[in-house]
Amino acid sequence: MSHPLIKPFAALRPTPDYASYVVAPPYDVLNTEEARVLAEGNPWSFLHISKPEIDLPEGISPYDDLVYAKGGENINRMIGEGVLVRDVAPAYYVYRIQMGEHIQTGIVGAGSVQAYEKNLIRRHELTRPDKETDRVKQILAVNAQTGPVFTTHKPDQDLSAVTEDIISGPPEYSVIGEGGIVHTLWMVSDVAKIAGITASFDRLGAIYIADGHHRSAAAARVAAKRQAGNPDHNGGEPYNSFLIVSFPKPEVQILDYNRVVKDLNGFSVADLVSLLENSFAVEKSVDPVKPDAVRTFGMYVQGQWYRLIYKGVSPNPANPTADLDVSVLTTRVLSPILGIKDPRTDSRIDFVGGIRGMRELEKRVNSGDWAVAFSLYPTSVDQLIAVADANEIMPPKTTWFEPKLADGIVSLMLD
Repeated sequence: MSHPLIKPFAALRPTPDYASYVVAPPYDVLNTEEARVLAEGNPWSFLHISKPEIDLPEGISPYDDLVYAKGGENINRMIGEGVLVRDVAPAYYVYRIQMGEHIQTGIVGAGSVQAYEKNLIRRHELTRPDKETDRVKQILAVNAQTGPVFTTHKPDQDLSAVTEDIISGPPEYSVIGEGGIVHTLWMVSDVAKIAGITASFDRLGAIYIADGHHRSAAAARVAAKRQAGNPDHNGGEPYNSFLIVSFPKPEVQILDYNRVVKDLNGFSVADLVSLLENSFAVEKSVDPVKPDAVRTFGMYVQGQWYRLIYKGVSPNPANPTADLDVSVLTTRVLSPILGIKDPRTDSRIDFVGGIRGMRELEKRVNSGDWAVAFSLYPTSVDQLIAVADANEIMPPKTTWFEPKLADGIVSLMLD
C-alpha cells in the first residue's frame, strides 16, 4: 500500500491544567543531575519519562534496564492519573516556539517509517548504534515516540495558509519553558484541513531531518521489530510512524558550531600563523571574531583573536559536503596542521554550540585546558538540504539548532 509522507494521529498529551508542569527540555540537553534538580518537587515533569534514572538511586547507569522500565511505569502512572490524555481522533497539531524575537511555527504529524527508509524523509548525519539502541529501548518501554524529530520543508503556500488560519484561533495551551522559551500548541481537527495538510506534504515529495537522526533510526528499528512480531501487520499501525515536527525552511535557525583543540601539535603560534597563511588571509583582531560570512573563520590562541579569510575557490554546488565551512576548516587546518584525523573520534577536539557565544571559546582557551579555538559561520538550511539531496553525510557537529523542541507537549503512542 502507498503511505503518505506524514499523516494525522491521536496524540497523547497533557491536559491544559497540567501542561505547564509536564512540558520539559529534550532528554539529550540535560545530564542526570540537571534533570534531577529541574524535576524536583514536580511529579508530573516529563523528565520522569524521558530521564527516569532521576527516580532511581544515584549512580545507576542511564542505560540500565531498570531505567527503561521506570520510564514505562511513569508514563502509565501519568496516564492513569489523567495528567496525560489520548486524543479521541487523529489530528495534526501546530506547534509554535518563540525564543526572544525568533518565532518558528511547524506542523506536528506522524512521519512514515517507509518514507524514511525510501529517503523521502532525508537525513544528513551518521548515527551511532549504541545511541540508536538506547532510543529503541526507551520507545519500547514507554510504548510511544516521546521525542519529536525536528524536520524542515521547502516553503509551501497551502501549508502556510492553513498554519496562519489555525494560529488565529485559541491554542490548546501555551507554556513558558526553560530559558523563557514559549511553546504553544494548536489542534487541527477539521477533516478538510487535515486532508489538505497530508496532500501538501505529499506534493512536496521530501522533507529533511534537521535534528533527531537517532530517534528516526530507532523508530525504523522499532517498526521492524513490531512488524516481525505481528502476523496481522498491514502497514497502517501506529508503530509504522514516528513523531515529527516540520518547520518551513525560512523559519529554521541554525547557529554556529565551533571547535576547540587541546594543543598546537608541536607548533608555536608564529609557526601556526605562518602555515595558515598558505590558505588564508590572516589578520589580528582586537575584538572576538564571530564570522559574518562564509569562508571566514575566527581563531583565538594565547589571548589573541585572528580573522582567517579562506583564499581558495568559491563554493562548488556539485560537491555540497566539501563546500561546507566545517569541511574547509578540517581539510585546511585541523587535519594537515593540527593533526586531527577524525573529528568524530579524536579526544583532542571538542565542539562548542554557538548559543554559548565567543566568550565561551575564550574561557576554554584561557583555562589552559585547550590551546586554540575556531569560530565558524553557521551552516545554512540550504546547505543542509543540498547535502541531503546529494545523499551525502555532513561532518560531525556541523549544525546547532535553536530553539530546541520540548518533550512532553505531544507524544505518539505505538498502539
